[in-house]
Amino acid sequence: MRISVAADEDTGVATEVVAELRRRGHEVAVHGALEPGERDDWAWASEAAARDVAEGRAEQAVVCCWTGTGASIAANKVTGVRAALCVDAYSADGARKWNDANVLALSLRLTSRALLNEILDAWFAGAASDDVGDLANIAHVDSIGGRSGSM
Repeated sequence: MRISVAADEDTGVATEVVAELRRRGHEVAVHGALEPGERDDWAWASEAAARDVAEGRAEQAVVCCWTGTGASIAANKVTGVRAALCVDAYSADGARKWNDANVLALSLRLTSRALLNEILDAWFAGAASDDVGDLANIAHVDSIGGRSGSM
């Protein structure tokens, strides 16, 4: 699988994410602080990785910043992206199952190497639910950005 990875600084597990994904056999594209010459601010780096997913250059992405919050917000601004900030294996599994998330957001501050492996295991083992209610929620989320007015 081709996965785009972005980080706003090369600290914490930023380079370990790339190494671990490659160890698992994935093709990895890098952005931000992981790619010399690119702007490394979280908003720009996360947008670049999210656009890789939205435009078909990557199947999924991992975006990282100090808390993971900014990276997830920036990625979610890109149409077609459902980014989830995951702090443990349970949240990663739920994000894949109930939200059909295609971008994993991680905190560089909170994610240890051991936790990174647990999160990635759950993320890649997870699959989107085929429950009618879950599918309706995902379709509704995908439609929110394109409309205005009240329901």
